[in-house]
Amino acid sequence: MRRPSVRVERIGREAQPVVVIDDFSPHPDRLVAEASTLAFAEMGEFYPGVRARVLPSYFQELGPILAPVVREIFGYRLRLAFDRALYSLVTTPAGELSLAQRIPHIDGVRDGMIAILHYLTHDDHGGTSFYRHRTTGFETVDAARHRRYLDALRADVASHGEPMSGYIAGDTPIFERIGHFAPAYNRALIYRSSLLHCADIAPEAPLSADPRTGRLTVASFLSAQ
Repeated sequence: MRRPSVRVERIGREAQPVVVIDDFSPHPDRLVAEASTLAFAEMGEFYPGVRARVLPSYFQELGPILAPVVREIFGYRLRLAFDRALYSLVTTPAGELSLAQRIPHIDGVRDGMIAILHYLTHDDHGGTSFYRHRTTGFETVDAARHRRYLDALRADVASHGEPMSGYIAGDTPIFERIGHFAPAYNRALIYRSSLLHCADIAPEAPLSADPRTGRLTVASFLSAQ
């Protein structure tokens, strides 16, 4: 079993950390096998695909890796709680994406929310990019910035029009890409949930609902203080 390797990159003008951990899980093949037995379904209106809940044992194996990262990189030292984890497969065709699915998003505005994206596919079905909102200059959107960001975004869409159909893949009139991270089997990205980000899905990428061949990830979330 290979030991996890950890590196930290700071992106954009806000120099927010994105932690990259290779060989994240000690049993990635077991996770893929587990996912292949589950019934995936749409969950909510924002994720462009289908999801299934991950067993609680997922966090039991990863706690010793995550605790020092949250403490030393993100500065939270009092409490760490595991909120939820979801197997995720991108399956929505580019022409069927909603407006919210065609622009970068955040996972939450509350302080102490940390997101983990864990890649579980051997093939390159698309990594993850992070963005700056041009009008406000925001790269993170917390509770204090949220209303200003939404108002500015609404004005941007009124001025520039809605983005073309398809997954965002780089700079647009409204957003500037500030960082890109390639996928790799059993690699995890850890970042603040308030960072603007989006999956990089190429036009020719297969949008399979089969966990063994599609863009399988685990999206999980931590609450820290």
